[in-house]
Amino acid sequence: MNKLLLLQVMIIVTLTISPAWAQKEVQLSIATGGTGGVYYSLGRVIADILSQYIPYAGIKAEETEGMVSNCLIVNARKADLALVRADIGWDAFQGTGRFREKIPLRTVAVLYPNHMHIVTIDGTGIEKVTDLKGKRISTGAPGSGTEAKSLRILEAYGLNPNKDVERERLGPSESAAALRDGKMDAYFWDGGLPTASVTDLGVTPGINIKLIGHEDAIPKMREKYGPIYVKGVIPAKTYPGQDVDVPIAVVWNLLVCNEKMKGDSAYDIVKALFDHKPELVKVRKEARYLGLEPQAAGGSPILYHPGAIRYFTEKGLKIK
Repeated sequence: MNKLLLLQVMIIVTLTISPAWAQKEVQLSIATGGTGGVYYSLGRVIADILSQYIPYAGIKAEETEGMVSNCLIVNARKADLALVRADIGWDAFQGTGRFREKIPLRTVAVLYPNHMHIVTIDGTGIEKVTDLKGKRISTGAPGSGTEAKSLRILEAYGLNPNKDVERERLGPSESAAALRDGKMDAYFWDGGLPTASVTDLGVTPGINIKLIGHEDAIPKMREKYGPIYVKGVIPAKTYPGQDVDVPIAVVWNLLVCNEKMKGDSAYDIVKALFDHKPELVKVRKEARYLGLEPQAAGGSPILYHPGAIRYFTEKGLKIK
């Protein structure tokens, strides 16, 4: 290739890529979770949407070890955004639990809820949480969010999980199988709606599932652990044979950032998410919960970033 032709090619390439390159002068990242989890796949969708609709920003999703790591990564400014559950984020914000210092997190948006299921079946004699006393139950896998939350619910009803119940520590699928096979009386599971293992249990011949309401636990949980848990509901017909709404404790999943994020960036991120919610929902059904009401209803205990507050104020919300 002669020098003149090379120069022409370089000019063409420069003219072709320069505008796009110039539009992405800011590079941001989102701390998510393991590649097999909801956080990673949701984070990738969010990154794609933001990169597409914020002209100056290129955003990518980063695989991480989970929520605790996400908080630490944002604190170290090695990620700009992170997905966390409100209880873990609150511990980080307060510098309690697994965090040795306060982390200056700020809420960008409340995303979607985790619904606590207490699942049993006809024949166990369980109609309310206090009926779990003396029963064989699973409180969730070791170290899981389900386990942490289920122990707090039992505590709120005056039950000692190490003395008052026969406790196993199983995941949702293993718990459902044990309940189906008569090896367990009930189990806890904190997750989305519907959860496949609960649905599968509900369609098993000869099995009639029951979900146990527990919203009465929320005041005591909030008093001891902070403004993390809020009232929620598993709507009637979510699962086979479930004919009534079941009032429960909910903890929300959040998109957070470091307090030092620029206000315009936080504003543009929130605006892009809300303006293009249908595109998020097409890929991740959890995004259907993204809305204005959860922002104003206490879904996040962590202070909002000023840029996010500006967007929500424009929409008529009063958020601190």
